[in-house]
This record gives sequence, C-alpha cells and structure tokens, in this order.
Amino acid sequence: MASLLNPKTFLLLRRASREARRRGVRVDDLPADVVATLMLPKVNMARWGLPANDEVSADTVYRDQALANAVAAAAGGLWLPAAELLASTWGDWAARADVVRALGDAAAADDTWLSAWRAARPQDPGHAVVLARMLIIVAWQVRGAQRGVDTTREQFVGFRRVLLEARQAAITAAEVAPDDPTPWWTHINLARGLSYEHDEFLALWSELLARDPLHRHAHVQALQYWCRKWRGSDDLMTEFAATAAATSPTLAVLPLQAAFEHDDDRWRDQDVVAALDTLLTRLPTDDDTPDTRDDRGWAISALMANDRHDEAVVQFRALGTRADGQPWSFSESPVFLFLQTRTTACANARRP
Repeated sequence: MASLLNPKTFLLLRRASREARRRGVRVDDLPADVVATLMLPKVNMARWGLPANDEVSADTVYRDQALANAVAAAAGGLWLPAAELLASTWGDWAARADVVRALGDAAAADDTWLSAWRAARPQDPGHAVVLARMLIIVAWQVRGAQRGVDTTREQFVGFRRVLLEARQAAITAAEVAPDDPTPWWTHINLARGLSYEHDEFLALWSELLARDPLHRHAHVQALQYWCRKWRGSDDLMTEFAATAAATSPTLAVLPLQAAFEHDDDRWRDQDVVAALDTLLTRLPTDDDTPDTRDDRGWAISALMANDRHDEAVVQFRALGTRADGQPWSFSESPVFLFLQTRTTACANARRP
C-alpha cells in the first residue's frame, strides 16, 4: 500500500502513525488539532492575531449567561430557569428560536426536566414548543447522518415515527400559542423529512410568514426543503434564496448557503458575491452569537472561493477559538476543517 502513495503523503501518514503510537491511540483517534499540526503547512497563528490550533474547539458554549444557566439547570433536572427564560422571550421571536433550539438540544440529551415541567404546568405553552423541537432532534438521531442509500429500513421507519410525533407536538404548540411563529418553524423543519408536497409546504410557509416574515431559522430550513436533495431543485432553491435576500439584508446569508448546496460552482456568481458583500457589512468584529458565527463561517467559504483571503483572515480573527458554527459543523471533523481553511487563508493572504 505504501508504494502506491506519493512520498509526501507517505511521510505525513508516517508522522501521524508515530504520534498515535506515542499517545497510545489509533490514528483515527488523534485530536483534530494534532492532525492539523502534522498535516497542514506550518503557519505562526500568533503572527496573524489568531489562537493556536490546540485552543480551537467545536464545543457549544452559550455566551448568554441566562441561557447558559437554564441549560445547566436542565442538565441537573431543574426546569424552572428554562420556563422563565423562554417566557421572557415572548415577542422577540429570534431570541425565542435561539432558546428553543438550545433547550431542545438539552432535552434530547435528557428530557427528565422537560417531563417534570409538563407535569407541573400542563397549561404552560412553553414546554409544548420545546417538546416539538426535541422530537425533531431525536428523529434525526434515529435516522443518522449517513446518505439515504446507507440508511437501514429500521432507521427510516423510526425516523418517520418520531417525525410524526414531532408534527403532532408542533400542531399542539401552535394551538396553545397561536401568535408564536416558533411551532411553524419546527413544522417547516420536519416537512422535508415527511416529504410534504409543495402545496402543503407553501401553506405552512404562509402561516410562518404571517407571524414573522423574516424568521431566520425558518428561512434556513425552507432553503433545505427547496434544495435538490430534498423536495426541490437547484433552480427553486436559488430563486428562494435570491427572493429572501432581496426582501431583507438580514437574510443575505441564504444565497451563500444556496451556493454551497448547488450542484455547480456558484460562489463567483454576481448575486452570490453581492449577497456576500451585504453580509460582511452586518458582521461587526465584536459580535458573537450563534447566528453570527454561522454567518462568519459562510462568509469565509465565499471569501475563500473568491480568493479574498485577507478578508477571510479577518473573519477567522473574529471567530477566535469557536469552530461550533456552520459550515464546519457539517463535517465529521469540524475543528480540522476550520483549521485547514484557516491555514489556507493565512498562507494566501498578504503578510501581516
């Protein structure tokens, strides 16, 4: 096998094997930052004002202290901080979506606290929307992240069964809080897994827009529905993204996400570059939220594809150690993809 590899690849694999033996682990179990140090060109990150490879992490960290406290309390079986925080977001639908997303993740790991909340306050509309979100996450855990051809019949059956539970939970959440767009976002999320026809999806979409016409998370999920691999096509996805971005600069990230999903290389298209430039104006260097980190990741993808490496380094500097956003999170090794892209950006940028 070694004779089939070029000398450079063979040398890199040998270095990785030596390091794995030194640590007493398999090569596949080496930390991503170690693999990056062994495999990627040497770049002095401190010279660029960037953290060292071993400081970068894909772990989720909640900078919002109230949210961090609610998630920590939930992990300890306590539901009241979550209930109070979620209630405080009423009317701020973007904040509500962020809280529901975080609490749904917490409940998918252990829903003891959510069950206790439902038992203590059966009429509280808050736990209904968290339950719907949790079931979406559980459904995807049942299905797995592999391609359809690699997914077993049992996984598909379980996936659909839990999605149907999520749909009923979303319907219930919408009934108990009719002004809340969050259950409709959840319903839009599961529409692709349940293979909704276009008319059925558009009916849901109308309900969502009536409550929050610029709901970011719903637009991201709708983009997925309209893409080629689910219920749409490259053209339908691109049209949806362009229309949304033209509606508001807050949705400028969508054409970049569409370029990522497109079957052809669209990163240099005029509309994508225009959306990128709009997005960059909305990314102050001191802003750090989950949505902003996603936006920075997508901006970096577009900047790299357009050979705008200096600007990509600026965005990496703003991200610092945080590799928990998109598109890194789509990779089996988010940290390595982050470090690989960062190294390439620095290697091609003008010297600091």
